[in-house]
Amino acid sequence: MKDKIHYKPLEAWDTESGEVLIKELWALRKLMLSHQVRIEPWLRGINSVFHPSAINLAHYLAMRRIDLRQLQNRLALIGVSSLGRAESHVLANVDKVLGLLHHIAGRPWTPRQEDEPSGFKSGAALLGQHAEALFGPAPAKRDVRIMVTLPSEAAVDDALVEGLVANGMDIARINCAHDAAAQWVAMAERVRGAAGRAGRKVRLLMDLGGPKLRTGPIDHAPAVVKLKPKRDVFGQVIDCARLGLRATGKTDPVMGAELFLTVEADWLARLKIGERIFLTDARGAKRRLTVIQYQDSSALLECAQTIYLTGQTRLHLHHGGYETGLGDIPVLAGQLLLKRGEILNLVPQGMGSNAISGGKGRGARRATIACTLPEALASVRKGEHIWFDDGRIGGVIRRSGAKGVAVEITEARDGGEHLAADKGINLPDTKLDLSALTAKDLEDLQVVAKHADLVGMSFAQSASDVIALHQRLAELGAAQVGLILKIETRRGFDHLPEMLLAAMCGPAAGVMIARGDLAVECGYERMAEVQEEILWACEAAHIPVVWATQVLETLAKTGLPSRAEITDAAMGGRAECVMLNKGPHILDAMRTLDNILRRMQAHQSKKRPLLRALKSWNLPLVAANLALPTQPRNTGTQPVTGKQH
Repeated sequence: MKDKIHYKPLEAWDTESGEVLIKELWALRKLMLSHQVRIEPWLRGINSVFHPSAINLAHYLAMRRIDLRQLQNRLALIGVSSLGRAESHVLANVDKVLGLLHHIAGRPWTPRQEDEPSGFKSGAALLGQHAEALFGPAPAKRDVRIMVTLPSEAAVDDALVEGLVANGMDIARINCAHDAAAQWVAMAERVRGAAGRAGRKVRLLMDLGGPKLRTGPIDHAPAVVKLKPKRDVFGQVIDCARLGLRATGKTDPVMGAELFLTVEADWLARLKIGERIFLTDARGAKRRLTVIQYQDSSALLECAQTIYLTGQTRLHLHHGGYETGLGDIPVLAGQLLLKRGEILNLVPQGMGSNAISGGKGRGARRATIACTLPEALASVRKGEHIWFDDGRIGGVIRRSGAKGVAVEITEARDGGEHLAADKGINLPDTKLDLSALTAKDLEDLQVVAKHADLVGMSFAQSASDVIALHQRLAELGAAQVGLILKIETRRGFDHLPEMLLAAMCGPAAGVMIARGDLAVECGYERMAEVQEEILWACEAAHIPVVWATQVLETLAKTGLPSRAEITDAAMGGRAECVMLNKGPHILDAMRTLDNILRRMQAHQSKKRPLLRALKSWNLPLVAANLALPTQPRNTGTQPVTGKQH
């Protein structure tokens, strides 16, 4: 027997309230059309395929200028659309509601479709067309494309590229901030070749480096290595430390060694299995090693104690006093240790160095590091915030001047944070007068124009940046190359509408939500709100979106995903493309993402939930031979307790 649903009768139409709703919606419609007039100058330069999209964007921005929450509630109470899912067809949705209200009120209504740039179906169709023009057709069983950042090895490893193509890579991303033109061309050729052999199309995105602020070089750390044995919980040695020695100039590995160092060939030739080697390590500790394996040009030594080795360490044979130095001591990249309350000098140029405390004849010195774009420091002002290394370290500008700025470290873990060279710097409060196209980008565009299907514009911040890129591509005979705006700064987010209109001047355009820098710039607590607003604006403009930064990153790097990143990957189904970064387990990440996207597309389309029949919570059926437990009958004379059997 089917369940019956009893609906409460609708309340009588409130004529006065209905007239107020109609009046408010007419005012909203008028505001939308006035915004359409404001973008008329833009329409003259916009590609004809984007004309209705640009108008719909203007309508959407007009609608979002006012708080519609009360209006939405009142519309929902009478059972008509509350305008909550109108991004792709804003005016058409308002007209639909107006028509219904007129019908309920008994007033005549004449459809005004000639004013509507897009409807419910045509708006979604326009977004699909623009996504296909930019990214190519979506896979047969997945609506969302997968983009993968190519590692440097892709320039030489055919098997790696073929694996990416075979596992569903729809767009290959080459980051022009790394490697060089020769490697980019080699990557492009391998992608084209692998896609051709697989019988499918894979588009190529070349991502310009842009004016990325990064930390400069830092003095190398002292050349010292530490070898230590493995111990059990009681401190007893269960596995000795092992050092491999080979003759200077040799590169053959020494099996079983944790570390390979070089020594003089004549000295090495005197060794025998069981030979004891003596040394004084970097701390002045006396140590003894034993030769456990020997070949013509290499030896394996072991020690049951911890040893610190430097280039000044000397190895002695126990007989004859023969000794040798050590070569190939690995040099570690330098790092600054920064603690809360300390001052860091950020300077235009020079080698970075750690702070030195005063005393014993030494003068105190602050930690110092350079900025790769020294011209940016001229715009920094006292009191503004600064972030390093994707927001791991934060500070406030306490002094600015021609020689640099002084930063008080305000955000760091207890005990301090290490800052290395080539780490990102974000200045969210500073208005940087920097073009999104650097001199290097203009040079790189010559390669991009010949090999790329898409070009990514990093740190796009204004319409003039976008127009400059269009002009440069046209000069290079590559006006057909699609454009992806990477939104990764607060200023870029603030100027998104004008940049969307400028991007529409080309044949194909999209937006990448670069959530790493954007989260630092806008604040992590606001990141969820910001990415939602970008998704809404792009849907209104019928512009496809790339969901980027740290998607399934733990899985790609370690082979095991976190729970949070699985949910984040599912959110990516609201975009037209999801980007994965490189990692040793990238193929596993691709397969997982493909599975998630296929599942979620049956539940979600943009922000509209799809009410697919659920299979998870069917009411359990009672088997004919299953006796259910019975509840004692409550006669009303005895209270029912919480323990009934």
